[in-house]
Amino acid sequence: METLILMALMFAMLYFFMIRPENKRKKEAQNLRNSLTVGDEITTIGGIIGTICSVKENTIVIETGADRVRIEFTKWAVSTKNSSAAAAEQK
Repeated sequence: METLILMALMFAMLYFFMIRPENKRKKEAQNLRNSLTVGDEITTIGGIIGTICSVKENTIVIETGADRVRIEFTKWAVSTKNSSAAAAEQK
């Protein structure tokens, strides 16, 4: 009986310290990627910073820098959405 209680307690700890926070992070990342709109400043997982020019179902097109290079990425490659103040500070 003690073993069963101990196993249940270990599973509960595993759930609350590992599984639940990871699912929460995944949900936040998915909400971020679904809320992308034209004009948003983003950073990709590769570190490329740009402004979104086009949003499609699974991909986005961003424009980087003053030379206006346009690059197409899949949505899962978006790491963060930059605020306009932070984007101006980085330039």
